[in-house]
Amino acid sequence: MNYALCVLSTLVPTILIELAVLWMLLEERPRVLWSSVVINVLTNVPLCLWFLEHDTTWTALLVAELLVFVIETLWYRYWAGEWGDALLYSFFCNSISFLMGLLFQLFYSLM
Repeated sequence: MNYALCVLSTLVPTILIELAVLWMLLEERPRVLWSSVVINVLTNVPLCLWFLEHDTTWTALLVAELLVFVIETLWYRYWAGEWGDALLYSFFCNSISFLMGLLFQLFYSLM
C-alpha cells in the first residue's frame, strides 16, 4: 500500500474523531482544538509508518497506544492548562479513536 494513502487513511479519521470528542467534551478553545490536530500529526504518522514496516502484535499496539496516551496527556496539559482536562481529553480521544479504528477494520474485513 502507498505510504501516503495509508497515513492519510488513518490520520484524517483520527483527527476528525478526536475533534468531535473534544467538542462533545465542550472544549471550545481554538488553541486546544488546533493542538489536537498538531499532536495527532506528530503521533499518528510515525505510528502508522512504524506499523507499516514492522509486524503488528497486540502487545506492540497496546504499548504504542499507551505511549501515545502519555505523550498526548503531556501535550494537552500544556495547551489545556489542567491535569484533569489533559487526562480526560487524552483518555477519551484515544480510546474512542482506537475503538472506531477497530470497528472500521472489522467492517473492512467483512467486505
